[in-house]
Amino acid sequence: MGTDKPSVRRVVVDDGSAGQRLDNFLLRELKGVPKTHVYRLIRSGEVRVNKGRAQADTRVELGDEVRIPPVRLPEKAAAPEVPAREFPVVFEDEHLLVIDKPAGVAVHGGSGVSYGVIEALRRARPTAKFLELVHRLDKETSGLLMIAKKRSALVNLQDQLRDRETGKTYAALVWGDWPDKLKVVDVPLVKFVGSDGERWVRPGKPDEAQAKRSISLVKVAQRTPRFSLLDVTIKTGRTHQIRVHLQQAGHPIVGDPKYGDFERNRELARGALKFDRMFLHARRLRFTHPATGAEMTLEAPLPPDCAKLMNP
Repeated sequence: MGTDKPSVRRVVVDDGSAGQRLDNFLLRELKGVPKTHVYRLIRSGEVRVNKGRAQADTRVELGDEVRIPPVRLPEKAAAPEVPAREFPVVFEDEHLLVIDKPAGVAVHGGSGVSYGVIEALRRARPTAKFLELVHRLDKETSGLLMIAKKRSALVNLQDQLRDRETGKTYAALVWGDWPDKLKVVDVPLVKFVGSDGERWVRPGKPDEAQAKRSISLVKVAQRTPRFSLLDVTIKTGRTHQIRVHLQQAGHPIVGDPKYGDFERNRELARGALKFDRMFLHARRLRFTHPATGAEMTLEAPLPPDCAKLMNP
């Protein structure tokens, strides 16, 4: 007779986990166990690193042995199965994967979404030791998304993003005629939670405590009678930055369900082209390869539905 009684596990740290904090290491090893329970286990001394007690912020190193005590998960309804899914690959080597994310797909599970790109990729690649998002894209935004395949690549690329050595350029279609002279939008932004429980962002005042300086560089790529296609390069990476900056300048992004012109969006979705998404696409990434030091420029063409709107 087999038993499903949980038992002590001893896990040896591999290069996919080396350098990670103990709490983060355990949260990945004990998927589904509530955070509070994981921290209680660490405080109780039941988790050992190389047979010694350790703190939540202890860094586990290559070859360390971590003793994980038996943990019984509370009975709960089975979570929906994460379907395995691959995405169009723009670049891949042993350090890094860059995909062209479709619009309408979240990058990770949470806030009402049970899974996203990263969970689907892990399911599609069960032998991959390490897959982590380097940065995020809004669910409605399509385009280039970086996923690290090694912790060293993750840290290096996130440092580049923090220091803005990485150029991220987006294609954004806005309503109306964007003024040529408006090349820089330098408007501070404030995050807040609306009465609907959703995360929102609004322009702030320079002296407002929560306001974070946010800079977008804007260039007109193409004009049509109704729209302006913009190339927007961000110097800061704030939540919903491009969407709020362009709306605040009086030219909301076409199809934006949160900050857009809802009447015109509805008209477009019901019209002949049935355009029913936000026209914001991460089209170019410039960065230094985390291992080779080579200067990389990756591009993702406009998705067919966006291209069709430009040239109906």
